[in-house]
Amino acid sequence: MPIAKSGDLEVFYEVTGSGDPMILIMGLGADQSVWEMHRAAYAEHFQCFAIDNRGIGRTSKPGGRYTTADMAEDVRAVMDHARVGRAHVAGISMGGAIAQQLCLSAPDRVRSLILVSTWARLPLFHRNVFEHFKSVRAHTSPGDFMRCLQLWIWGPEYVETHQAELEQARHDADAKLAPQPQSAFEAQCDACIGHDTFDRLGEIKVPTLITAGREDIFTPFALSKILHQAIAGSELLEFPNCAHAHHWEDLETFNGETLRFMQRN
Repeated sequence: MPIAKSGDLEVFYEVTGSGDPMILIMGLGADQSVWEMHRAAYAEHFQCFAIDNRGIGRTSKPGGRYTTADMAEDVRAVMDHARVGRAHVAGISMGGAIAQQLCLSAPDRVRSLILVSTWARLPLFHRNVFEHFKSVRAHTSPGDFMRCLQLWIWGPEYVETHQAELEQARHDADAKLAPQPQSAFEAQCDACIGHDTFDRLGEIKVPTLITAGREDIFTPFALSKILHQAIAGSELLEFPNCAHAHHWEDLETFNGETLRFMQRN
């Protein structure tokens, strides 16, 4: 079981596939296993390093403040431990914020960048959404909180056609033996709220693909447009009938387009 040291933290990661290295960074409240359906496609062409962020999974869950910059240092520690010099880097939501920080702090370590449903700086409304998530999670069952998340991240069409899968996910959340500690969830939310790379986006010079769901109410399409306009030469791929979780809602298209992007770069 590969574990890197990042200061006093132990950072767990999982390795699959072979080829050029690819770093996979997941979002708020999710561990590296959520990359499974993407990794199945990527691992045929790349060696995938999927990371449990601090506060989730088998990585340390320290108390105190988390920042996306700190979590980028955790990713760099994994790369050092795995002897990965330079890699394609993909991040979903909070993971995309972490990926931005990694590219800014260690540009020589990033070959290409895939930013999924993410942002450079959150508007006040969406900072309040994260604050509310902390309170809702503290006062509801895991299944009820999962329902709340589902309504924010999935598009109406997906909810309409996948009711059984969504209900099963709520049941699984209630049955989970070791859920993420509330303190770690809140610290990850605070990292999301505090993330701000807006004034430095012009420093990102690597090939960058930004993907976004047109119906995303959690991190609206306009936030992805800001990234696209500020990162020179970046590509913006729109998923018109999808929301925040467009990478699952249209898995085949997402996997295919991101693979082609990395193979070009």
